[in-house]
Amino acid sequence: MSVRLDLHVHTTASDGLWTPARVVQEALSRGLRYLAITDHETTQGVLEAAAHARGTPLEVIPGVEISVGGPEEEIDLLGYFIDPLHPELLRMLEAMQAERVERIRAMAERLARLGLPVPWERVLELARGDVLGRPHLARAMVEQGYVADEAEAFRRYLGRDRPAYVPRRPVDPQEVIARIRAAGGVAVLAHPGRSGLPRDLRSLWEAGLAGLEVYHPDHSEADTARLMEIARIYDLVPTGGSDFHGPTPDGRILLGALPVPPHTVDRLRARRP
Repeated sequence: MSVRLDLHVHTTASDGLWTPARVVQEALSRGLRYLAITDHETTQGVLEAAAHARGTPLEVIPGVEISVGGPEEEIDLLGYFIDPLHPELLRMLEAMQAERVERIRAMAERLARLGLPVPWERVLELARGDVLGRPHLARAMVEQGYVADEAEAFRRYLGRDRPAYVPRRPVDPQEVIARIRAAGGVAVLAHPGRSGLPRDLRSLWEAGLAGLEVYHPDHSEADTARLMEIARIYDLVPTGGSDFHGPTPDGRILLGALPVPPHTVDRLRARRP
């Protein structure tokens, strides 16, 4: 039997629809051997998932996804095998979470000026006290009847360069890589086929970037082939995952659906500082 894994999974600890416990249950039902919980700017989901997976064949890899860059270039970094309680990492994530609240509130204010007010209390309710994100604002817009679904909310209002969009505060990607490494982890560039490769990939590699997310639902076959070659050139570990946030609009569950090679986990583990 082939080893199945998913190295890019979100839960209700950030903007996912399923709790860590439910994600673990689904992963077990699908026969996954490895599961990386990579919530946005928080490791809280890791702790809950690991507790529910204890005593099962499933290994929960502690991870996180961190948005970096600024108005001109935004990228996401994945950290794997981190210490989820590392003090310096947690301090950085807490500051980023606070900035997220300010940013989403500013987007809500822009929506109100566009004649599309959403109750701020409802946005916070949808986040359930966890890390706030644009999907929570999009869900509130769906409830208000402004858009048919979250995809339309992003396409018309909340996506980059859309009328309600507010850029992130600049964050140095090299500093984030250093924090991930200080927490015992390895840094991987997330979904570059969707977000685009950073202009200076070499500087990230020199800072300790260890991998490149090659396999992703938004990547075409051409993207995958191109990224595999870039990973080879820079000696980066090709990784992948479903970027699972919950069932797709048509009801599909992509958890563990991508053909990520099973040796990926060992290769990443070998790159730990």
